[in-house]
Amino acid sequence: MTTISNATLAVPGADLYYEVRGTGPVLLISQSGEGDARRSEGLVRQLEQTYTVITYDRRGLSRSTIHDTTEPVTMATHADDVHRLLTALTDQPARMLGCSMGAAIGLHLAVEHPEQLHTLIAHDPVTPWLLAAAERAHHLRELEHCQQVFRDSGWQAALAPMVKTLGIDPRNQELEPGVELPSITPARAANFAFFIGEDFTAVRTDNLDAAELQRSAVHIIPASGRSTPHEVFDHKCAQELAVLRDTPVVEFPGGHNGNMTHPSAYAARLRDLLTAV
Repeated sequence: MTTISNATLAVPGADLYYEVRGTGPVLLISQSGEGDARRSEGLVRQLEQTYTVITYDRRGLSRSTIHDTTEPVTMATHADDVHRLLTALTDQPARMLGCSMGAAIGLHLAVEHPEQLHTLIAHDPVTPWLLAAAERAHHLRELEHCQQVFRDSGWQAALAPMVKTLGIDPRNQELEPGVELPSITPARAANFAFFIGEDFTAVRTDNLDAAELQRSAVHIIPASGRSTPHEVFDHKCAQELAVLRDTPVVEFPGGHNGNMTHPSAYAARLRDLLTAV
């Protein structure tokens, strides 16, 4: 079994927990939703023989402690955390898999610190700013509704509108043989609460200069899950990113959470794409 090294990096206003394992070119995985450094263990185990895999807890999740909770956490804040993490761990451009919110973080990095990224795979990016005004407004209202349900009735009640907004059906998810999805522990419940209560605001208020993103020298691969519904905004954002970058959307096994439900097939697709680049 590969040895996992872990440490904490001091960043402005927080301590960022991270893990490193494997050997080869650096591959940073920025997780979606409530996901911390261990969210997609099955996927990481498939990749650690080929890559030096870095995973981390986004600030506010699990072991990444925020010192001043009065300061809002923005997407730019999350991107700066990743910039500092990569600066501390490598002097070479990294590969990056960004899932959902992690993809939005990666797009910021591609604009603000393009020298740090070799390739970004942006899977179902939650980037409403990529959409046309009317569609963007509609999907922003969906996110606001999720937060209102959370404030009124708690994170468990907010899961129903959230999974509908993102196109996840937890009762009808295809799984690879032998895959079991993690249960909701108290720590994961706290992560859900932070994600919906705080990070949804970061998504809603996010913005990036599309012209700068179009010009970025980073090799950006828009991606979406095979079973991600085409009407949900994360799939539409992948399509708009593809138009902006003049490249097709790459299909991955599974849906929005394919990195968890189909770790072997997802890892194979990821390796093929990175090898081709």
